[in-house]
Amino acid sequence: MTSQVLALWLANILFDTVGQLAFKAGASAANDGQGLGYWLNIARTPWIWLGVGCYVLEFLLWLAFLSLVPLSEGVLLGSINIVAIMLAGRLFFNEQLTRFRLLGILLVATGVAVVGVGS
Repeated sequence: MTSQVLALWLANILFDTVGQLAFKAGASAANDGQGLGYWLNIARTPWIWLGVGCYVLEFLLWLAFLSLVPLSEGVLLGSINIVAIMLAGRLFFNEQLTRFRLLGILLVATGVAVVGVGS
């Protein structure tokens, strides 16, 4: 893996994780109301707009990353985002990591490591 591919991969993980955390924070902060009022509250939440911005940047980074690696390799390497998001959810939102989730993290991380070593 070249340094450019590695940098794009790490940036993709970062922006995807921050985007998911921002969406979670925004949705949690705008829990008042129902129907249209709820969605208007969400639209006014700065966290949501941070998440949208992160997703736009992540989309561009993902395109650049995929232009440099085979699709089958890129998609497998991209699955590490699941691990990063689960760990960040635990850290910032005190979400539970059950035994099955920890097993899933281990399996995904092992798969990504195998793909990364093979490239």
